[in-house]
Amino acid sequence: MPVAHGTDDVATGYPWSLEPAAEGFPPSAAWCYTGAIENHPDLIDAIARVRPLAGNPSDVVRRLRDPVQLATVAKAAGLLFPETLSSPDGVPLDGTFLVKPLGGAGGRGIRRWTQEPAAEHATKQAITPRPTRIWQRFMMGTPLSASYCFKQRSARLFGVSRQLIGEPWCHAGMFAWCGAVTLHAAGGRTATDSLIASLERLGSVLAERFQPVGLVGVDLVVDAGESITVIEVNPRPTASMELFERSGAGSIAGCHLAACGYAPPSGIAIEQPLPRPASNWAKAVLFASQPTPVSQRMIERLTRETSPWSQADGGWPALADIPRPGQTIAAGAPVVTIFAAAPTTDDALNRLRDRVARTDALLSARV
Repeated sequence: MPVAHGTDDVATGYPWSLEPAAEGFPPSAAWCYTGAIENHPDLIDAIARVRPLAGNPSDVVRRLRDPVQLATVAKAAGLLFPETLSSPDGVPLDGTFLVKPLGGAGGRGIRRWTQEPAAEHATKQAITPRPTRIWQRFMMGTPLSASYCFKQRSARLFGVSRQLIGEPWCHAGMFAWCGAVTLHAAGGRTATDSLIASLERLGSVLAERFQPVGLVGVDLVVDAGESITVIEVNPRPTASMELFERSGAGSIAGCHLAACGYAPPSGIAIEQPLPRPASNWAKAVLFASQPTPVSQRMIERLTRETSPWSQADGGWPALADIPRPGQTIAAGAPVVTIFAAAPTTDDALNRLRDRVARTDALLSARV
């Protein structure tokens, strides 16, 4: 199953370069999008016309990404939605609102609205074909992500994770997504029952109103009183979902394919728990604090010194997204993804931080 993912890149023509690339996909193979492709529903349409889509079509994507419709759904589920505006007119400049690009992903381009740049002030009266940003009230609390699998107007909540946002130990930007740690997975309830019940109710309302299919992630904020605010819906597989597969929730690819009407590979467990030595997982994306040349020696040393981590975690790879030798990672760009497992959520997060620090030191050695 080919996968399309990523964010816009003018230099390479991405993402529209995927349309001609899709012509090389196997004719009968379903394709799936991840990353920020939901920001390009016209592209989803273009590829889906020539290759079968395992995922949500553009009409569902547009409705799920519409703040007005999402606010209505959140209210119907008994949850909150932040005040959201399509214009900066009247928005206070005290940092209580965020300005967000409508075509963003991973927290890129988000900032507090504390000062209106002169260029924006000079052109804000200009007529544009469609809005490119929104202004949304900043909600205090813990950022979470709920992972669902939708099928035939029903929703299966198979995991809740705490999102890692702007962590200095990952060298991440202020609002950049830089990882996650599991709070709830199939068979284990480390999140409160009331939180799980609220998210299951939200899934039911989303299923009824929008009829999505396959894997869908919902970003949330939960305050100290367990009031839940829905922030946005990602209508495709998200980066935190693999943690639940490692935790024993079954194959996320198999679940997605089956929900979209395609037969998963034989022998793949879709919903049955898979026995693993650790049930709580965490992952982090380490960003480059400075331009980082990547050498073959560096990668060999990184692989050698981190291989015991994989053995300790039951054989699961401890690293992913390993960079290619010969390239230089720009400051602020992602370098590598690191995983850790432990009996509890706190222990998993502490172990992850230790591994990130060790990986950062190895990369900084410039061997």
